[in-house]
Amino acid sequence: MFKKAVEAKAQQRLSGADRKKLKRTIRYRFPRASDADIDALLPPKAEITVSKFQNRVLVYGVEGGYPLFFDVDGRGSEIYPTVFALWKLPDLLPSFMLKGGEVSRFVIGGADLMFPGISVPVAGLDSFSAGEPWAVKVPGNPAPIAVGSTTMSSAEALKAGLRGKALQIMHYYRDLLWQSVEGHYVPNPGFLEDVVVEDPSFLASNQPSDLSEGATRESDVPESCINNENTEESIDVNDSISDTFAASTQNDYEKSAKEITTDDFALKSANVADTKSDIDLSSLSIEDVDSHLDRCLLQALHTTVKDKDLPIPGSTLWSNHVLPCRPSGITLDIKKSSHKKLSKWLQAKSSTGLIAVKEDKYKKEAMLVSVNRGHPEYLQFKPEKRPVEKVDQVGDAAASSESRSQKVLEVVEAYKSSVHVNPIFASVGAETGKLYLASEAADIVFQYIEKENLVKQTNKAIVVLDATLCDALFKGAIKKGSAYPTEIHKKDLSATFVSRMQAHHIVTRGSESVVRKGALKTVQIVTERRQGNKKVTKVSGLETFLIDAEALASELQKKFACSTTVAELPGKKGLEVLIQGGVIDDVARHLLEQYGIPKRYIEVLDKTRK
Repeated sequence: MFKKAVEAKAQQRLSGADRKKLKRTIRYRFPRASDADIDALLPPKAEITVSKFQNRVLVYGVEGGYPLFFDVDGRGSEIYPTVFALWKLPDLLPSFMLKGGEVSRFVIGGADLMFPGISVPVAGLDSFSAGEPWAVKVPGNPAPIAVGSTTMSSAEALKAGLRGKALQIMHYYRDLLWQSVEGHYVPNPGFLEDVVVEDPSFLASNQPSDLSEGATRESDVPESCINNENTEESIDVNDSISDTFAASTQNDYEKSAKEITTDDFALKSANVADTKSDIDLSSLSIEDVDSHLDRCLLQALHTTVKDKDLPIPGSTLWSNHVLPCRPSGITLDIKKSSHKKLSKWLQAKSSTGLIAVKEDKYKKEAMLVSVNRGHPEYLQFKPEKRPVEKVDQVGDAAASSESRSQKVLEVVEAYKSSVHVNPIFASVGAETGKLYLASEAADIVFQYIEKENLVKQTNKAIVVLDATLCDALFKGAIKKGSAYPTEIHKKDLSATFVSRMQAHHIVTRGSESVVRKGALKTVQIVTERRQGNKKVTKVSGLETFLIDAEALASELQKKFACSTTVAELPGKKGLEVLIQGGVIDDVARHLLEQYGIPKRYIEVLDKTRK
């Protein structure tokens, strides 16, 4: 959002009515904030200014002070607090806790936050929906370092095995919005005096510890992330780490300066510390740790690992199955075992014939392919009948909340083979009439690359394009007279391949499900003036999310005590609900809370505003 310099077109003071409207929007957008909290950020007697930028972003702040809120689209529906505001009110937003400085330097370098970089508490992540504002914190520090928008719900994240992008970062510590404040990187000490209450280590990690010079702790944040010299350091990061962090940096912050192995990363992602542990793992011998690992694996194979779920990644096996089966009071750490790494341990169990393990050549991760349930070691083990401690308790909470609702919505984006990519599907024997998820489609093109041996020998991250793959990716997309590319980077291959397929979406509500061609259309909520200067709110696009227009009109009539009608859209298929009055925000909230429509699929437009 603020990675590139954008000059403000104009700055002006807010009128009294606009001040009240801004506070109402903030109160609705951030339910954690009390009236006293909002007054602390925007004092009643202080002048509030708004800066309008060329990219339509609006930035609000107290006159002569620091920017406190920014509006992404200028419509009031996507308002976020700045890091300055979060330093005053650290709990204004729910937050993800990072695993430490190794991850934080990617975030303050401009990268989006990925799930493997989040420290998952024992009780599991809090429940959240897609499109919600969340903050990012580092261990031992209440001051957030970034703010962004969730890309999926907690239930969707658990289905994905806590992999992929968690948060699209909108603003972070020391980005260009931060630097624009009086030409300094950090606020003056007076600002921080309001923030630091008791903890002297408030700015201990990734924050200025010497306010007079704006210094940071070099042990927590690499110098390359804080000197603002725009230097680009290279690093050897394998494909799984690149997918996790580097792919989201958009070439602003390519890679870090330390080699990280997949096994180490997987274990850091999954090994959640047991804060209630009463047995120190260091007191156990290597043989004892190996014994606990084997027992936990067997317990998981008997209780939670089902054949229908195979194959599963080794990191998922560890975090979702092995760790929850550990004995009470024991914290498992693969590094304390004789195997040292997760992949070596799985390979050792595979050599005994208990399980079958295969390495994913593209993700560089061990995959559990099958379980030999006739193996003597499996048959001799008697699983304990005890409640299993689940790391993904947030999934249970989300499931229970969904079960209480009769209007549960699930939206899945899928893709079908097209004339462009049909030769690739035919070459690997994949069905062309079937719907695929983006990850499944990517697997198909990588199967073709492996079959044709198209990986460049001198650089494993580059794929050499043969005639078939080049046509699939670029035929018809290259301007006449321009040369076709001969190579493509692996991180760009999946997105390019999927973009050449036919987009579909699957919408499921309860027992009803529908598959439609094309991208998912949004629900439009429009308020306009009619004859007699009366306001009317119109809602259309409800069919996309399997909402009955007549039923919704009846609900809104009772909820808002106003008249409602249902009419056919002129010149289009579908129905439109007309509601008397300007209730655009209330309707949007009703669709979000009662029908589960994510915010990103609700489009609002108030034509009555001047």
